[in-house]
Amino acid sequence: MASLWFESALLTSGWAHGVRLTASGGRIAELSSGTRPQPGDERHAIALPGVPNVHSHAFQRGLAGLTERRSAGADSFWSWRELMYRFLERLGPEELEATSALCFAEMLEAGFTHVGEFHYLHHDIDGRPFAEPAELATRLVAAAAQTGIGLTLLPVFYAHGGFGGAPPALRQRRFVSDPQTFARILEACRRAVQPLAGASVGVAPHSLRAVTPAELAAVVQLAQGAVVHIHIAEQLREVEECHAWSGARPIEWLLGSQPVDARWCLVHATHATAAELEGIAVRGAVAGLCPITESSLGDGIFPAAEFTSRGGRFGIGSDSNVQLDAAAELRTLEYSQRLALRARNVLAAGAAASTGRTLLDTALAAGWQALHGGAAAGPHGLAVGAPLDLITLRADHPSLLERREDELLDSWIFAGGRELIDCVWRAGERVVSDGRHRDRAALIARYLRALQRLRA
Repeated sequence: MASLWFESALLTSGWAHGVRLTASGGRIAELSSGTRPQPGDERHAIALPGVPNVHSHAFQRGLAGLTERRSAGADSFWSWRELMYRFLERLGPEELEATSALCFAEMLEAGFTHVGEFHYLHHDIDGRPFAEPAELATRLVAAAAQTGIGLTLLPVFYAHGGFGGAPPALRQRRFVSDPQTFARILEACRRAVQPLAGASVGVAPHSLRAVTPAELAAVVQLAQGAVVHIHIAEQLREVEECHAWSGARPIEWLLGSQPVDARWCLVHATHATAAELEGIAVRGAVAGLCPITESSLGDGIFPAAEFTSRGGRFGIGSDSNVQLDAAAELRTLEYSQRLALRARNVLAAGAAASTGRTLLDTALAAGWQALHGGAAAGPHGLAVGAPLDLITLRADHPSLLERREDELLDSWIFAGGRELIDCVWRAGERVVSDGRHRDRAALIARYLRALQRLRA
């Protein structure tokens, strides 16, 4: 590819000016700063590393905006879940692929360059397994291949409808498998991602309410050293039911029963005690926070300020994909802390520190860890040897005028958002130009046809 030159760029070592880089095989081969552009260089103003998205259910993008009518009873996560289950009753392989492809393209436009897809939709509409165990996973892989997004596929083990091995509900039949069936799905997923550059496969026990202790231990063993993601302590009802079943809260039980370490991502962890926050931090696990979805579903507010004060690390995810905007996820996280604590710049690293820089630095490092397994996966960010995953911002946007270095981050996150993103590269390939994915029109047309079938 041609060399890129930036007026300023956020490198792993910090802000630099006059930055020139070239790539080979989708990775940064050469990088220098304090340079002038050379003939043939493609020139841009501001470069940032692409943001990891640690938690997504891509199919739920098709549900965005369709659950905003109040039900006859109290509305909550649990009533929303029933509407989501209904949506799935007509979602076939083609509809899943079309919805996921548009969702992945929108993620790229929003600044996310790699996604952890928490994939629990395994079976056909009637609950019967497909002849190909990874039929629906291959549709996600195809969507990632078409759009160019990086993929960490997280096949989900889901066996029960409640704590203590309660039987699943009828509407959960598309998720449910036994350990043997799941092992076949997992192996098929590993085969499916092989053609996709930079892709990997972890495992995801859905939640403590969906697996027994023995099943959880077996699924973790199947990871074979890869990352492990799990929903946990998202809802107060979940905490109460877990305590009734085990005498312990969900995070407390998990930390006491499993070898949680830096390979683990505890998704949501909304309702965590001080001792549980300390336990997550000490183990080196990542808290996978999804602030927009957690707000949408009324989950509650994760105590991020206390968690980070204990050395805790968080990544961000788009979860239900009701809105796709990396900056907005970070902004919503900080604003939730401001509302809870009645203070400002709560998550800034210290006196005079930029809140935007702190948020982005944390989400980049912990997000890489959650999706790739940490340092063993190689360098990340804008550094030699790292994948060339970057975004450029519109320097002429009013929100960025006369801003410099960390002021650019603060203004992107708190005064702008996805509309400030100009171009996006993933693995050395430009996939977004002028804020639009290269295949946006075709993806929207395909998505429209899928929605027409779903809503007929």
